[in-house]
Amino acid sequence: MESRGGFDPESDTTDVLPPPPPEVPPNVVPIKADPGQSSPPKKAAKPKRVPVARPGLARRGQPINLLTNHFRVAVRNVDDYFYHYSVSLKYEDDRPVDGKGIGRRVIDKLQQTYDTELGNKDFAYDGEKSLFTIGALPQVNNEFTVVLEDMSSGRTGNGSPGGHDSPSESDRKRQRRPYHAKTFKVELSFAAKIPMQSIAMALKGQETENCQEALRVLDIILRQHSAKQGCLLVRQSFFQNNPSNFTEIGGGVLGCRGFHSSFRPAQGGLSLNIDVSTTMIVKPGPVIDFLIANQNVRDPYSIDWAKAKRMLKNLRIKAGPSNSEFKIVGLSDLPCDQQKFVLKQRSGGNGDDIHTTEITVYEYFVKYRHIELRYSADLPCINVGKPKRPTYFPIELCTLVSLQRYTKALTNLQRASLVEKSRQKPKERMDVLTGALKYNNYDADPMLRACGVSINTQFTQVDGRILPAPKLKVGNGDIFIPMKGRWNFNNKKLIEPTTVDRWAVVNFSARCDIRNLVRDLIKCGSMKGIDIDQPFDVFEENPSMRRALPAARVEDMFERIKSKLPGAPRFLLCLLSERKNSDVYGPWKRKCLSEFGIVTQCIAPTRVNDQYLTNVLLKINAKLGGMNSLLQIEDSPTIPFVSKTPTIILGMDVSHGSPGRSDVPSIAAVVSSRQWPRISKYRASVRTQSPKVEMIDNLFKPSTDGDDEGIIRELLIDFYTSSAKRKPEQIIIFRDGVSESQFNQVLNIELDQIIEACKNLDEQWSPKFTVIIAQKNHHTKFFQANNPQENVPPGTVVDTKICHPRNYDFYMCSHAGMIGTTRPTHYHVLHDEIGFTADDLQDLVHSLSYVYQRSTTAISVVAPVCYAHLAATQLSQFIKFDDMSDTSSSHGGFSAAGGYSVPELPRLHEKVCNSMFFC
Repeated sequence: MESRGGFDPESDTTDVLPPPPPEVPPNVVPIKADPGQSSPPKKAAKPKRVPVARPGLARRGQPINLLTNHFRVAVRNVDDYFYHYSVSLKYEDDRPVDGKGIGRRVIDKLQQTYDTELGNKDFAYDGEKSLFTIGALPQVNNEFTVVLEDMSSGRTGNGSPGGHDSPSESDRKRQRRPYHAKTFKVELSFAAKIPMQSIAMALKGQETENCQEALRVLDIILRQHSAKQGCLLVRQSFFQNNPSNFTEIGGGVLGCRGFHSSFRPAQGGLSLNIDVSTTMIVKPGPVIDFLIANQNVRDPYSIDWAKAKRMLKNLRIKAGPSNSEFKIVGLSDLPCDQQKFVLKQRSGGNGDDIHTTEITVYEYFVKYRHIELRYSADLPCINVGKPKRPTYFPIELCTLVSLQRYTKALTNLQRASLVEKSRQKPKERMDVLTGALKYNNYDADPMLRACGVSINTQFTQVDGRILPAPKLKVGNGDIFIPMKGRWNFNNKKLIEPTTVDRWAVVNFSARCDIRNLVRDLIKCGSMKGIDIDQPFDVFEENPSMRRALPAARVEDMFERIKSKLPGAPRFLLCLLSERKNSDVYGPWKRKCLSEFGIVTQCIAPTRVNDQYLTNVLLKINAKLGGMNSLLQIEDSPTIPFVSKTPTIILGMDVSHGSPGRSDVPSIAAVVSSRQWPRISKYRASVRTQSPKVEMIDNLFKPSTDGDDEGIIRELLIDFYTSSAKRKPEQIIIFRDGVSESQFNQVLNIELDQIIEACKNLDEQWSPKFTVIIAQKNHHTKFFQANNPQENVPPGTVVDTKICHPRNYDFYMCSHAGMIGTTRPTHYHVLHDEIGFTADDLQDLVHSLSYVYQRSTTAISVVAPVCYAHLAATQLSQFIKFDDMSDTSSSHGGFSAAGGYSVPELPRLHEKVCNSMFFC
């Protein structure tokens, strides 16, 4: 038997021994090896995957002339360098400057004061830690002292109401002079040298890290340009303080229209992408008015002050009588006429004697400041001080300043209002963008001029193509072609209708004629081919439970169901009184899907007609295992690469908690196709993970005993069992929600996890992968050159001119949206081992926009991505993360980085885990 080293000790063969090592010279002292520090030889690093280059251009489709909101940019100065300096800002006593916004004022003053010493250089400053110049600064040691004369004190004297002392006479004099000088120390340290030539190289397809940095500098110049105009900056979007740009959306919130602008490398050269952008801001004005509107109450005495405290934290106010600006840190524990503080007063002839008096904030402002307070006495005060040194103001003296971003989650009504009021017809949007380019006058910016940048004011012309809609197959063998991205089931039957039996109706206090609803639903179902039995019963909610907690209402309803039904129903139709945001929805779904394995459909019927009932039936049929329509090519089957070789299609998405909530877990969802060769049927696997983490960390999850408990294993096994015991030889991944800076993580972290999951099932199994990113969060728009009043037609695709000079990307507008709302999806093909042609891949993507079982329209992004988002959203309702009074461990949590315990989601019941419950 051969030994592991490849040497057989029993062999008669005499091997030639290697020569002895050379002798150690006498003047060399050998170093004794430390066995504790010895380490095994490092494995060769696995080469990193990089995004694949474009294999060629597609040709299929009817040509169409388009305009796009990319403006051609010329860069003449490509031989110079950007010099990057790290910025350190400190106060005179060496405390670091942490206030946002102050950095720009300090750097502007630095440039004014030391212009000669700084070589008359123009700056590009990001407002935080980075500053850029063209060419080097003349000084090696760049340390400066800067004095800002007009600094708002940000406090009311030496002490203030509610603090440990109160204003003295000298402090009151300071209040009449609310501005004073403040000294800063500024240090600029050389960090890097960025060749501007790298931009020209990127446009030739030779992109480097330097190119990204050089483009970042140009974007910083745009931000700085807008900051000097007093705009609110939100990444690369800029919002002016102009009431004509504001629109009411309710709840004390305004929609604020502004502009996005950023430089993009493209096949046609460098371009400036300008688009209309919208953010939400807090409505300026009295704090009390904002709270009344935000909580939708009648008067100040109905306000929920716990909610108000969360809502107001970190907002900026101006507080009377000095009108100084402060940041809110909280509210007082007691009402204004009960919240006390110690007032210090000087007395005696020389004023050296100090005596103290404990008084309320209300008494101080009324008696000592002679300010009439109309309604503050019974309300909490606004605290603008520090944790151990509070500073209180009566709430009616506080006014919210303008242009403050609203970072809380919008209600559905607010969101709908914002979408409606932000809508612009294509021609109107083009006129607004042209005006924005002229208004900003970027060509006059000194830093851009120094870069040799000039911007064309004409929209870029691009050649698009309109792909024909795929043929759909429905019941009775009928085949039809959707028109303009839409179709209907008038006089048509579903291709695979299910039977609705063993079902009941549950009514959570909705006002509805249930008898007529059930009759019409059965009739409509019959016309579509669905056999619906009469419901076993209708369960009305006990009126005494209507004001109970949602979980208690659901529990009581299930007790009523169990007491009357002979066994678990197969389906429950649930009527809710609220169309959106029902408190009962989450607990109800959890009870049905997790505990009992019952398919359920929730509706809030208002106007019930045939179209409404058809849409409800499409969802019910898909959830119960039926199919509404299929692509003709998947039933043939004739999909290139997919129909002949077992192929699984994955849709991956991560949903995050509300903005500003860093303690709410993110929800990762992956859906997978099943029953190959079909590509219209999916199932989902959903897990929680650390808050705000975009990369999915549960794709492959080895346990202590070596088993894989990850998402992918579950989906692969389902594909195998539902596809006649065939393992997928090809895996197509559609990933949503990642930015370009995260592409390499998808390729080298998430894809590695998926490969590990495959190897864990079978070490010899090596499927081919295609990885595609689907981006909706971008600012590229298309307009018909010959008909700018209309949206571009469904099926419009662009893969030239404004696309990346090297990487494999294309834009597709597959859906027919309302006028002025259509936005193409930007697809990035990062990896393609399968070897699709450009035409075949675009046809597949286009077809996957027509397999969405919830509606009779093509959708804007491939169905697997939409399903992943729906699954994440629905299961996130299982646990009310926004009000987690229970500890995470009570939900079965696991620890994430930083010691945070992430609660696990309840698993779906085995009866529904393979269903399209998310439809």
